[in-house]
Amino acid sequence: MRFETNLRRALGLGSAKSGVHSWIMQRFTAIALIPLSLWFVGIFILHLKAPFDISYRQFSSPWTMTLSVFFILVMFYHGYLGLKVILEDYIPHELTKWLLIMLTKFFSLFMALLAIVSLFRIFLK
Repeated sequence: MRFETNLRRALGLGSAKSGVHSWIMQRFTAIALIPLSLWFVGIFILHLKAPFDISYRQFSSPWTMTLSVFFILVMFYHGYLGLKVILEDYIPHELTKWLLIMLTKFFSLFMALLAIVSLFRIFLK
């Protein structure tokens, strides 16, 4: 059973075709977060009782820095995509929805940049 009119079917105005990109990106970021999260948590667990010098050297290495920045970017982008979908689905008022999505986008961007700048302070000292 189809719930489209013949005119809509002829004009191709069925779905918006815009949610697929978010859905695919959310799956890619979720898959990327599995090994990155395991690595990130593992690094912290290994350095819980380590002396400050050893931990500092580990966190200021180029490999750790690169993987940490990648983890932060993917994590905040994944979170933004998830919150955006929730807001789009459950906020009925368009202006409120748009404002909350923009607030979520700027907050995610700000927090990611704050975390990356903090890592670069460790890396450059």
